[in-house]
Amino acid sequence: MDEPIFKLPEIIDNENGWGPSPAMLPEKFRDIPYAPYSKADKLGRIADWSAPEQKEKETAGRTRASYRYRDQYTAYGYGASSAFTYTHAEDEASFSVVDNRSAAQKKASYRTTGGTKSRPGTRNPQRQQRNGQYQRLGMTGRGATGNKASAVNVRRRFGWKDYDKPQRARDASVNVGPEWQVLEEIEFNRLSKLNLDVDEGEDISSHGFLYYYDKSHDRVNTKTEKPLLPNERVRYFITTSKDPIIEQLAKDDEATVFATDAILSLLMCAPRSVYPWDIVINRIGNKLYFDKRANDYVTVNENAADPPVETGDKDNINSPTALSLEATIINHCFTMQVVNESDKYEFEKSNPFASSDDLEFMTPCAYRYRRFDLGISEEEDVRLIVRTQLDSAVKTPAGDSFITIKALNEFDSRSQGAGGALDWRQKLDTQRGAVVATEMKNNSCKLARWAVQSILAGADQMKLGYVSRANPKDNRRHVILGTQYYKPRDFSAQMNMSVSNGWGIVRTVIDLCMKLPEGRYVLLKDPNKPVVRLYSVPPNTFESEDPILDEGDELEEDEDDVIETR
Repeated sequence: MDEPIFKLPEIIDNENGWGPSPAMLPEKFRDIPYAPYSKADKLGRIADWSAPEQKEKETAGRTRASYRYRDQYTAYGYGASSAFTYTHAEDEASFSVVDNRSAAQKKASYRTTGGTKSRPGTRNPQRQQRNGQYQRLGMTGRGATGNKASAVNVRRRFGWKDYDKPQRARDASVNVGPEWQVLEEIEFNRLSKLNLDVDEGEDISSHGFLYYYDKSHDRVNTKTEKPLLPNERVRYFITTSKDPIIEQLAKDDEATVFATDAILSLLMCAPRSVYPWDIVINRIGNKLYFDKRANDYVTVNENAADPPVETGDKDNINSPTALSLEATIINHCFTMQVVNESDKYEFEKSNPFASSDDLEFMTPCAYRYRRFDLGISEEEDVRLIVRTQLDSAVKTPAGDSFITIKALNEFDSRSQGAGGALDWRQKLDTQRGAVVATEMKNNSCKLARWAVQSILAGADQMKLGYVSRANPKDNRRHVILGTQYYKPRDFSAQMNMSVSNGWGIVRTVIDLCMKLPEGRYVLLKDPNKPVVRLYSVPPNTFESEDPILDEGDELEEDEDDVIETR
Protein backbone atom coordinates (compact mmCIF):
# COMPACT_ATOMS: atom_id res chain seq x y z
CA MET A 1 0.00 0.00 0.00
CA ASP A 2 1.40 3.37 -0.97
CA GLU A 3 1.98 5.92 1.85
CA PRO A 4 -0.07 9.15 1.65
CA ILE A 5 1.86 12.08 0.36
CA PHE A 6 1.82 15.21 2.64
CA LYS A 7 1.97 18.42 0.68
CA LEU A 8 2.91 21.70 2.35
CA PRO A 9 0.59 24.64 1.71
CA GLU A 10 1.88 27.54 -0.25
CA ILE A 11 3.30 30.27 2.01
CA ILE A 12 3.53 33.77 0.64
CA ASP A 13 5.75 36.12 2.67
CA ASN A 14 4.77 39.76 3.11
CA GLU A 15 7.94 41.66 2.45
CA ASN A 16 6.37 45.09 3.06
CA GLY A 17 5.27 44.58 6.69
CA TRP A 18 3.37 42.48 9.18
CA GLY A 19 0.08 40.78 8.34
CA PRO A 20 -1.33 39.00 5.31
CA SER A 21 0.21 39.68 1.96
CA PRO A 22 -1.86 41.90 -0.37
CA ALA A 23 -1.49 39.29 -3.10
CA MET A 24 -3.44 36.74 -0.99
CA LEU A 25 -6.34 39.07 -0.06
CA PRO A 26 -9.51 38.96 -2.15
CA GLU A 27 -10.28 42.09 -4.07
CA LYS A 28 -13.23 43.08 -1.86
CA PHE A 29 -11.11 43.14 1.35
CA ARG A 30 -8.12 45.07 0.06
CA ASP A 31 -9.37 48.62 0.90
CA ILE A 32 -10.44 47.90 4.51
CA PRO A 33 -8.12 49.72 6.97
CA TYR A 34 -6.30 47.74 9.64
CA ALA A 35 -5.76 48.70 13.27
CA PRO A 36 -3.55 46.88 15.81
CA TYR A 37 -5.30 44.85 18.48
CA SER A 38 -4.25 44.07 22.00
CA LYS A 39 -6.01 41.93 24.59
CA ALA A 40 -5.50 44.72 27.12
CA ASP A 41 -7.59 47.17 25.09
CA LYS A 42 -10.97 48.07 26.59
CA LEU A 43 -14.05 47.92 24.41
CA GLY A 44 -16.76 50.55 24.60
CA ARG A 45 -20.47 49.87 24.55
CA ILE A 46 -21.87 49.02 21.11
CA ALA A 47 -25.17 50.77 21.84
CA ASP A 48 -26.64 52.79 24.74
CA TRP A 49 -30.46 52.49 24.90
CA SER A 50 -30.97 54.60 28.04
CA ALA A 51 -33.01 57.77 27.67
CA PRO A 52 -31.11 61.10 27.47
CA GLU A 53 -32.89 62.34 30.63
CA GLN A 54 -31.80 59.25 32.55
CA LYS A 55 -28.23 59.65 31.35
CA GLU A 56 -28.16 63.24 32.55
CA LYS A 57 -29.22 62.09 36.01
CA GLU A 58 -26.58 59.39 36.05
CA THR A 59 -23.78 61.74 35.01
CA ALA A 60 -24.83 64.71 37.18
CA GLY A 61 -22.33 65.58 39.89
CA ARG A 62 -19.58 63.27 38.58
CA THR A 63 -16.37 65.24 38.34
CA ARG A 64 -13.77 62.54 38.14
CA ALA A 65 -11.72 62.37 34.97
CA SER A 66 -12.81 58.80 34.22
CA TYR A 67 -16.45 59.96 33.90
CA ARG A 68 -15.83 63.27 32.20
CA TYR A 69 -16.13 61.84 28.65
CA ARG A 70 -18.29 58.80 29.33
CA ASP A 71 -20.56 59.54 26.30
CA GLN A 72 -17.75 58.96 23.82
CA TYR A 73 -16.96 55.29 23.22
CA THR A 74 -14.02 54.27 21.07
CA ALA A 75 -13.19 50.88 19.69
CA TYR A 76 -9.88 49.19 20.21
CA GLY A 77 -6.93 50.66 18.35
CA TYR A 78 -8.14 54.23 18.81
CA GLY A 79 -5.40 56.55 17.66
CA ALA A 80 -4.02 54.09 15.12
CA SER A 81 -6.91 54.42 12.69
CA SER A 82 -9.76 56.91 12.83
CA ALA A 83 -12.03 54.58 10.85
CA PHE A 84 -12.81 52.59 14.03
CA THR A 85 -13.69 55.69 16.08
CA TYR A 86 -17.39 56.10 16.77
CA THR A 87 -18.96 58.91 18.78
CA HIS A 88 -22.66 58.44 19.26
CA ALA A 89 -23.09 61.78 21.02
CA GLU A 90 -23.07 63.56 17.64
CA ASP A 91 -26.39 62.06 16.41
CA GLU A 92 -28.04 62.09 19.84
CA ALA A 93 -30.64 64.70 18.81
CA SER A 94 -31.93 62.64 15.88
CA PHE A 95 -32.44 59.51 17.99
CA SER A 96 -35.56 58.76 20.01
CA VAL A 97 -36.57 55.78 22.13
CA VAL A 98 -39.86 54.06 21.51
CA ASP A 99 -40.60 53.53 25.20
CA ASN A 100 -40.20 56.79 27.10
CA ARG A 101 -41.32 55.44 30.44
CA SER A 102 -38.75 56.17 33.14
CA ALA A 103 -37.33 53.19 34.93
CA ALA A 104 -38.59 52.54 38.42
CA GLN A 105 -36.19 54.19 40.82
CA LYS A 106 -34.81 52.16 43.67
CA LYS A 107 -35.49 53.18 47.21
CA ALA A 108 -32.54 55.06 48.62
CA SER A 109 -30.77 53.50 51.56
CA TYR A 110 -27.97 55.03 53.56
CA ARG A 111 -25.16 52.88 54.81
CA THR A 112 -22.98 54.05 57.65
CA THR A 113 -19.32 53.19 58.10
CA GLY A 114 -20.13 50.31 60.39
CA GLY A 115 -22.33 48.66 57.75
CA THR A 116 -25.72 49.37 59.38
CA LYS A 117 -28.54 50.91 57.34
CA SER A 118 -30.68 53.82 58.37
CA ARG A 119 -33.96 54.88 56.85
CA PRO A 120 -34.48 58.35 55.43
CA GLY A 121 -35.66 60.70 58.14
CA THR A 122 -33.77 58.98 60.95
CA ARG A 123 -30.85 60.66 62.67
CA ASN A 124 -27.48 59.72 61.29
CA PRO A 125 -24.53 61.59 62.87
CA GLN A 126 -22.20 60.94 59.95
CA ARG A 127 -24.80 62.09 57.44
CA GLN A 128 -25.45 65.23 59.50
CA GLN A 129 -21.71 65.85 59.62
CA ARG A 130 -21.47 65.56 55.84
CA ASN A 131 -24.42 67.93 55.44
CA GLY A 132 -22.68 70.41 57.70
CA GLN A 133 -19.57 70.14 55.54
CA TYR A 134 -21.68 70.79 52.41
CA GLN A 135 -23.08 73.88 54.06
CA ARG A 136 -19.60 75.12 54.90
CA LEU A 137 -18.62 74.63 51.28
CA GLY A 138 -21.63 76.57 50.04
CA MET A 139 -23.07 73.48 48.32
CA THR A 140 -26.52 71.98 48.43
CA GLY A 141 -27.37 68.33 48.75
CA ARG A 142 -29.84 66.00 50.38
CA GLY A 143 -30.63 67.62 53.70
CA ALA A 144 -28.26 70.56 53.08
CA THR A 145 -29.09 74.10 52.10
CA GLY A 146 -26.83 76.80 50.70
CA ASN A 147 -26.90 80.39 51.89
CA LYS A 148 -24.83 83.54 51.76
CA ALA A 149 -22.95 82.71 54.94
CA SER A 150 -21.91 79.35 53.60
CA ALA A 151 -20.91 80.82 50.25
CA VAL A 152 -18.29 82.91 52.02
CA ASN A 153 -16.61 79.74 53.27
CA VAL A 154 -16.18 78.09 49.87
CA ARG A 155 -12.40 78.29 50.06
CA ARG A 156 -12.16 76.50 53.40
CA ARG A 157 -10.56 73.11 53.47
CA PHE A 158 -13.03 70.26 53.62
CA GLY A 159 -13.46 69.10 57.20
CA TRP A 160 -10.86 71.46 58.67
CA LYS A 161 -11.66 72.33 62.26
CA ASP A 162 -9.34 75.17 63.16
CA TYR A 163 -10.54 77.94 60.85
CA ASP A 164 -12.84 79.47 63.42
CA LYS A 165 -10.06 79.63 66.02
CA PRO A 166 -7.79 82.64 66.54
CA GLN A 167 -4.85 82.85 64.18
CA ARG A 168 -1.48 81.77 65.55
CA ALA A 169 0.59 84.41 63.80
CA ARG A 170 3.10 85.46 66.44
CA ASP A 171 5.11 88.64 66.67
CA ALA A 172 8.89 88.62 66.73
CA SER A 173 10.64 88.89 70.08
CA VAL A 174 12.26 92.12 68.90
CA ASN A 175 11.41 94.54 66.11
CA VAL A 176 13.80 94.26 63.18
CA GLY A 177 15.14 97.72 62.39
CA PRO A 178 15.50 99.03 58.84
CA GLU A 179 19.27 99.24 59.27
CA TRP A 180 19.57 95.56 60.24
CA GLN A 181 21.30 93.43 57.65
CA VAL A 182 20.66 89.70 57.23
CA LEU A 183 23.93 87.81 57.11
CA GLU A 184 22.78 84.21 57.36
CA GLU A 185 19.55 82.23 57.37
CA ILE A 186 19.54 78.66 58.69
CA GLU A 187 16.62 76.23 58.65
CA PHE A 188 16.05 73.98 61.64
CA ASN A 189 16.36 70.83 59.56
CA ARG A 190 19.95 71.82 58.80
CA LEU A 191 20.68 72.44 62.46
CA SER A 192 19.31 69.02 63.38
CA LYS A 193 21.99 67.33 61.25
CA LEU A 194 24.96 68.89 63.07
CA ASN A 195 27.02 66.88 65.50
CA LEU A 196 30.05 67.50 67.72
CA ASP A 197 31.34 65.33 70.56
CA VAL A 198 32.59 67.37 73.50
CA ASP A 199 34.28 66.05 76.63
CA GLU A 200 33.03 66.75 80.13
CA GLY A 201 33.70 70.28 81.26
CA GLU A 202 36.12 71.30 83.97
CA ASP A 203 35.27 73.54 86.91
CA ILE A 204 36.99 76.94 86.91
CA SER A 205 35.40 78.40 90.05
CA SER A 206 32.31 78.00 92.26
CA HIS A 207 30.48 80.73 94.12
CA GLY A 208 27.62 81.08 96.60
CA PHE A 209 25.92 78.57 98.87
CA LEU A 210 23.10 76.01 98.72
CA TYR A 211 20.43 74.83 101.12
CA TYR A 212 20.02 71.09 101.46
CA TYR A 213 16.96 69.51 99.96
CA ASP A 214 14.07 68.69 102.32
CA LYS A 215 13.31 65.02 101.65
CA SER A 216 9.89 65.25 103.28
CA HIS A 217 8.57 66.53 99.96
CA ASP A 218 9.33 63.15 98.39
CA ARG A 219 6.32 61.74 100.24
CA VAL A 220 3.86 64.27 98.79
CA ASN A 221 1.19 62.82 96.51
CA THR A 222 -2.27 63.77 95.25
CA LYS A 223 -3.87 62.69 98.53
CA THR A 224 -1.38 64.59 100.72
CA GLU A 225 -0.93 67.67 98.58
CA LYS A 226 0.84 70.71 100.00
CA PRO A 227 0.00 74.33 99.22
CA LEU A 228 2.65 76.28 97.33
CA LEU A 229 3.78 79.11 99.58
CA PRO A 230 4.73 82.59 98.34
CA ASN A 231 8.30 83.77 98.66
CA GLU A 232 9.53 87.34 98.83
CA ARG A 233 13.14 86.63 97.96
CA VAL A 234 14.41 88.04 94.69
CA ARG A 235 16.56 86.56 91.97
CA TYR A 236 18.83 88.55 89.70
CA PHE A 237 19.46 87.73 86.07
CA ILE A 238 22.92 89.01 85.17
CA THR A 239 23.78 88.85 81.50
CA THR A 240 27.09 87.43 80.32
CA SER A 241 28.92 90.61 79.42
CA LYS A 242 28.10 92.21 82.81
CA ASP A 243 29.25 89.25 84.91
CA PRO A 244 32.33 90.38 86.92
CA ILE A 245 33.71 86.83 87.08
CA ILE A 246 33.49 86.43 83.31
CA GLU A 247 35.12 89.83 82.82
CA GLN A 248 38.08 88.70 84.89
CA LEU A 249 38.29 85.33 83.12
CA ALA A 250 38.29 87.11 79.76
CA LYS A 251 41.16 89.34 80.87
CA ASP A 252 43.11 86.26 81.96
CA ASP A 253 42.48 84.74 78.51
CA GLU A 254 40.87 81.64 80.00
CA ALA A 255 38.56 81.21 77.00
CA THR A 256 37.41 82.82 73.76
CA VAL A 257 33.63 82.33 74.06
CA PHE A 258 31.44 83.16 77.09
CA ALA A 259 27.77 82.44 77.81
CA THR A 260 25.31 81.42 80.52
CA ASP A 261 23.57 78.06 80.82
CA ALA A 262 20.17 79.60 80.02
CA ILE A 263 21.45 81.14 76.77
CA LEU A 264 23.45 78.10 75.75
CA SER A 265 20.57 75.69 76.41
CA LEU A 266 18.30 77.86 74.26
CA LEU A 267 20.79 77.66 71.41
CA MET A 268 21.40 73.92 71.82
CA CYS A 269 17.65 73.18 71.81
CA ALA A 270 16.81 75.65 69.04
CA PRO A 271 15.31 73.02 66.66
CA ARG A 272 12.66 72.24 69.30
CA SER A 273 11.63 75.85 69.84
CA VAL A 274 8.37 77.26 68.49
CA TYR A 275 8.05 80.63 70.21
CA PRO A 276 10.26 83.50 68.98
CA TRP A 277 13.48 84.37 70.78
CA ASP A 278 16.68 86.30 70.18
CA ILE A 279 20.27 86.18 71.37
CA VAL A 280 22.61 89.18 71.23
CA ILE A 281 26.18 88.31 70.23
CA ASN A 282 28.98 90.80 70.89
CA ARG A 283 32.35 90.28 69.30
CA ILE A 284 35.09 92.21 71.08
CA GLY A 285 38.54 91.46 69.74
CA ASN A 286 38.87 87.71 69.34
CA LYS A 287 36.21 86.96 71.96
CA LEU A 288 32.48 86.32 71.73
CA TYR A 289 29.86 87.14 74.38
CA PHE A 290 26.38 85.63 74.13
CA ASP A 291 23.90 87.95 75.87
CA LYS A 292 20.17 87.95 76.57
CA ARG A 293 18.17 91.14 76.38
CA ALA A 294 15.57 90.37 79.05
CA ASN A 295 14.42 87.79 81.57
CA ASP A 296 14.10 84.21 80.36
CA TYR A 297 10.53 83.27 81.23
CA VAL A 298 9.34 79.66 81.38
CA THR A 299 7.04 78.67 78.52
CA VAL A 300 3.93 76.50 78.83
CA ASN A 301 2.81 73.95 76.19
CA GLU A 302 5.03 75.50 73.56
CA ASN A 303 5.19 72.28 71.53
CA ALA A 304 1.55 71.21 71.90
CA ALA A 305 -0.46 70.51 68.77
CA ASP A 306 -2.98 73.11 69.95
CA PRO A 307 -0.90 75.58 72.03
CA PRO A 308 -2.34 78.51 73.99
CA VAL A 309 -3.28 81.50 71.85
CA GLU A 310 -3.30 85.20 72.55
CA THR A 311 -6.91 86.34 72.31
CA GLY A 312 -6.37 90.01 73.17
CA ASP A 313 -8.22 89.60 76.47
CA LYS A 314 -6.07 90.92 79.30
CA ASP A 315 -8.11 88.96 81.83
CA ASN A 316 -7.47 85.64 80.11
CA ILE A 317 -5.44 83.63 82.61
CA ASN A 318 -4.71 80.92 80.05
CA SER A 319 -3.01 83.10 77.46
CA PRO A 320 0.65 82.36 76.64
CA THR A 321 1.89 85.49 78.40
CA ALA A 322 -0.11 84.86 81.57
CA LEU A 323 0.83 81.18 81.67
CA SER A 324 4.51 82.00 81.15
CA LEU A 325 4.56 84.48 84.03
CA GLU A 326 2.65 82.02 86.23
CA ALA A 327 5.08 79.18 85.45
CA THR A 328 8.12 81.38 86.12
CA ILE A 329 6.86 82.41 89.55
CA ILE A 330 5.89 78.81 90.36
CA ASN A 331 9.44 77.68 89.64
CA HIS A 332 10.82 80.46 91.78
CA CYS A 333 8.59 79.64 94.76
CA PHE A 334 8.91 75.87 94.42
CA THR A 335 12.71 76.05 94.47
CA MET A 336 12.62 77.87 97.80
CA GLN A 337 9.92 75.75 99.43
CA VAL A 338 11.52 72.32 98.97
CA VAL A 339 14.82 73.22 100.67
CA ASN A 340 15.76 73.27 104.35
CA GLU A 341 17.03 76.74 105.21
CA SER A 342 18.51 75.58 108.51
CA ASP A 343 21.19 73.49 106.79
CA LYS A 344 23.35 74.82 103.98
CA TYR A 345 26.41 73.95 101.91
CA GLU A 346 28.88 76.77 101.23
CA PHE A 347 31.32 76.97 98.34
CA GLU A 348 34.80 78.41 98.58
CA LYS A 349 33.79 81.79 97.10
CA SER A 350 30.86 84.08 97.87
CA ASN A 351 28.03 85.13 95.57
CA PRO A 352 29.51 87.60 93.05
CA PHE A 353 26.22 89.46 92.53
CA ALA A 354 25.27 90.37 96.09
CA SER A 355 26.84 91.92 99.13
CA SER A 356 26.53 90.47 102.62
CA ASP A 357 23.56 92.75 103.33
CA ASP A 358 21.64 91.49 100.30
CA LEU A 359 21.99 87.78 100.94
CA GLU A 360 18.91 87.52 103.17
CA PHE A 361 16.76 89.01 100.38
CA MET A 362 18.16 86.92 97.52
CA THR A 363 17.26 83.42 96.42
CA PRO A 364 20.08 81.10 97.48
CA CYS A 365 21.85 79.47 94.59
CA ALA A 366 25.36 78.54 93.57
CA TYR A 367 27.16 79.45 90.39
CA ARG A 368 29.62 77.16 88.70
CA TYR A 369 31.89 78.49 85.98
CA ARG A 370 32.83 75.59 83.75
CA ARG A 371 35.03 75.39 80.67
CA PHE A 372 34.43 73.21 77.59
CA ASP A 373 36.82 72.62 74.71
CA LEU A 374 34.99 72.80 71.37
CA GLY A 375 38.10 72.51 69.22
CA ILE A 376 38.14 69.75 66.66
CA SER A 377 41.96 69.66 66.55
CA GLU A 378 44.69 70.67 68.95
CA GLU A 379 45.54 73.73 66.85
CA GLU A 380 42.04 75.21 67.27
CA ASP A 381 41.45 77.48 70.24
CA VAL A 382 37.69 77.30 70.77
CA ARG A 383 37.32 77.30 74.55
CA LEU A 384 33.92 78.08 76.01
CA ILE A 385 33.21 79.17 79.59
CA VAL A 386 29.63 78.82 80.81
CA ARG A 387 28.16 80.20 84.00
CA THR A 388 25.89 77.45 85.31
CA GLN A 389 23.53 77.36 88.25
CA LEU A 390 22.77 74.82 90.98
CA ASP A 391 19.70 74.95 93.21
CA SER A 392 20.27 72.56 96.12
CA ALA A 393 22.47 69.88 97.68
CA VAL A 394 21.56 66.37 98.81
CA LYS A 395 23.31 64.28 101.43
CA THR A 396 24.10 60.77 100.21
CA PRO A 397 26.21 57.90 101.63
CA ALA A 398 28.85 58.68 98.99
CA GLY A 399 28.93 62.36 99.95
CA ASP A 400 27.16 65.54 98.98
CA SER A 401 25.60 65.72 95.51
CA PHE A 402 24.21 68.75 93.74
CA ILE A 403 20.84 69.01 92.01
CA THR A 404 18.77 71.41 89.95
CA ILE A 405 15.12 71.99 90.86
CA LYS A 406 12.37 72.62 88.30
CA ALA A 407 8.57 72.52 88.38
CA LEU A 408 5.94 71.54 85.84
CA ASN A 409 2.60 73.25 86.27
CA GLU A 410 -0.94 72.21 85.37
CA PHE A 411 -3.38 75.01 84.61
CA ASP A 412 -6.66 73.57 83.19
CA SER A 413 -6.73 70.21 81.46
CA ARG A 414 -10.05 71.06 79.76
CA SER A 415 -9.18 74.47 78.38
CA GLN A 416 -7.88 75.35 74.96
CA GLY A 417 -4.12 74.92 74.83
CA ALA A 418 -3.94 72.07 77.35
CA GLY A 419 -2.64 69.80 74.60
CA GLY A 420 -4.59 66.74 75.68
CA ALA A 421 -3.02 66.72 79.14
CA LEU A 422 -4.28 64.22 81.68
CA ASP A 423 -5.89 65.21 84.94
CA TRP A 424 -2.98 65.07 87.37
CA ARG A 425 -5.14 64.55 90.44
CA GLN A 426 -6.51 61.35 88.89
CA LYS A 427 -3.51 60.03 86.95
CA LEU A 428 -0.33 61.31 88.60
CA ASP A 429 -0.07 58.57 91.26
CA THR A 430 -1.25 55.67 89.11
CA GLN A 431 -0.06 56.67 85.61
CA ARG A 432 2.88 58.99 86.15
CA GLY A 433 4.63 57.66 83.06
CA ALA A 434 1.71 58.75 80.88
CA VAL A 435 1.71 62.19 82.52
CA VAL A 436 5.45 62.62 81.92
CA ALA A 437 5.14 61.42 78.33
CA THR A 438 2.41 64.00 77.68
CA GLU A 439 4.54 66.76 79.20
CA MET A 440 7.51 65.68 77.07
CA LYS A 441 5.31 66.05 74.00
CA ASN A 442 3.73 69.39 74.93
CA ASN A 443 6.84 70.95 76.52
CA SER A 444 9.62 69.34 74.53
CA CYS A 445 11.72 72.49 74.27
CA LYS A 446 11.38 73.49 77.93
CA LEU A 447 12.22 70.05 79.32
CA ALA A 448 15.14 69.63 76.91
CA ARG A 449 16.53 72.97 78.06
CA TRP A 450 16.23 71.95 81.71
CA ALA A 451 18.08 68.71 81.02
CA VAL A 452 20.84 70.55 79.11
CA GLN A 453 21.24 73.12 81.90
CA SER A 454 21.64 70.30 84.43
CA ILE A 455 24.24 68.58 82.24
CA LEU A 456 26.18 71.82 81.72
CA ALA A 457 26.20 72.45 85.49
CA GLY A 458 27.45 68.95 86.22
CA ALA A 459 24.43 68.26 88.43
CA ASP A 460 24.04 64.70 89.64
CA GLN A 461 20.25 64.81 89.56
CA MET A 462 17.35 66.95 88.41
CA LYS A 463 14.42 67.33 90.77
CA LEU A 464 11.09 67.74 89.01
CA GLY A 465 7.98 68.95 90.84
CA TYR A 466 4.33 68.74 89.80
CA VAL A 467 2.38 71.87 90.74
CA SER A 468 -1.28 72.40 89.90
CA ARG A 469 -3.82 75.12 90.46
CA ALA A 470 -5.98 74.70 93.52
CA ASN A 471 -8.84 75.85 91.31
CA PRO A 472 -8.53 75.75 87.50
CA LYS A 473 -10.15 79.18 87.29
CA ASP A 474 -7.71 80.77 89.76
CA ASN A 475 -4.04 81.26 88.80
CA ARG A 476 -3.01 82.62 92.21
CA ARG A 477 -3.33 79.56 94.42
CA HIS A 478 -1.38 76.36 93.73
CA VAL A 479 -0.65 73.04 95.39
CA ILE A 480 2.24 70.57 95.10
CA LEU A 481 1.03 67.14 93.96
CA GLY A 482 4.33 65.25 93.80
CA THR A 483 8.05 65.24 93.07
CA GLN A 484 10.41 63.00 91.13
CA TYR A 485 14.16 62.55 90.59
CA TYR A 486 15.80 62.20 87.17
CA LYS A 487 19.36 61.78 86.04
CA PRO A 488 19.94 64.55 83.48
CA ARG A 489 21.54 62.40 80.77
CA ASP A 490 18.96 59.64 81.14
CA PHE A 491 16.20 62.21 80.98
CA SER A 492 17.62 63.78 77.81
CA ALA A 493 18.00 60.35 76.22
CA GLN A 494 14.39 59.57 77.08
CA MET A 495 13.39 62.73 75.22
CA ASN A 496 15.63 61.84 72.27
CA MET A 497 17.68 64.94 72.98
CA SER A 498 21.19 64.72 71.52
CA VAL A 499 23.72 66.79 73.44
CA SER A 500 26.22 66.26 70.60
CA ASN A 501 23.76 67.88 68.21
CA GLY A 502 23.49 70.85 70.58
CA TRP A 503 27.26 71.27 70.67
CA GLY A 504 27.31 71.10 66.87
CA ILE A 505 24.84 73.99 66.72
CA VAL A 506 26.91 76.05 69.15
CA ARG A 507 30.11 75.43 67.21
CA THR A 508 28.42 76.39 63.93
CA VAL A 509 27.22 79.72 65.32
CA ILE A 510 30.66 80.40 66.80
CA ASP A 511 32.34 79.75 63.45
CA LEU A 512 29.90 82.08 61.67
CA CYS A 513 30.52 84.91 64.14
CA MET A 514 34.30 84.45 64.25
CA LYS A 515 34.42 85.14 60.51
CA LEU A 516 32.70 88.50 61.00
CA PRO A 517 34.35 91.75 62.03
CA GLU A 518 34.00 93.21 65.50
CA GLY A 519 30.54 94.47 66.32
CA ARG A 520 27.11 93.49 67.58
CA TYR A 521 24.95 90.77 66.03
CA VAL A 522 21.54 89.32 66.76
CA LEU A 523 20.50 85.70 66.26
CA LEU A 524 16.73 85.87 65.80
CA LYS A 525 14.22 83.02 65.68
CA ASP A 526 11.48 83.62 63.12
CA PRO A 527 8.15 83.89 64.99
CA ASN A 528 6.22 81.68 62.58
CA LYS A 529 8.80 79.57 60.72
CA PRO A 530 11.46 77.04 61.82
CA VAL A 531 14.26 79.39 60.78
CA VAL A 532 16.94 81.42 62.58
CA ARG A 533 18.54 84.48 61.03
CA LEU A 534 21.80 86.19 61.92
CA TYR A 535 21.60 89.99 61.69
CA SER A 536 24.29 92.62 61.78
CA VAL A 537 23.05 95.54 63.89
CA PRO A 538 24.51 98.94 64.80
CA PRO A 539 26.69 98.95 67.93
CA ASN A 540 24.26 101.14 69.87
CA THR A 541 21.26 98.83 69.29
CA PHE A 542 19.29 98.10 72.50
CA GLU A 543 21.19 100.72 74.50
CA SER A 544 18.00 102.79 74.80
CA GLU A 545 16.32 99.78 76.43
CA ASP A 546 19.48 99.23 78.50
CA PRO A 547 18.67 95.61 79.47
CA ILE A 548 22.04 94.22 78.43
CA LEU A 549 24.03 96.90 80.18
CA ASP A 550 21.87 96.79 83.30
CA GLU A 551 23.36 95.52 86.53
CA GLY A 552 20.76 92.78 86.65
CA ASP A 553 17.12 92.14 85.96
CA GLU A 554 15.07 91.32 88.97
CA LEU A 555 12.09 88.98 88.87
CA GLU A 556 9.41 91.41 89.93
CA GLU A 557 6.54 90.15 92.00
CA ASP A 558 4.09 92.98 92.46
CA GLU A 559 0.54 92.67 93.70
CA ASP A 560 -0.61 91.42 90.28
CA ASP A 561 2.09 88.76 89.96
CA VAL A 562 2.44 87.31 93.46
CA ILE A 563 1.04 83.81 93.92
CA GLU A 564 -1.23 83.78 96.91
CA THR A 565 -1.84 80.59 98.89
CA ARG A 566 -4.42 81.67 101.40
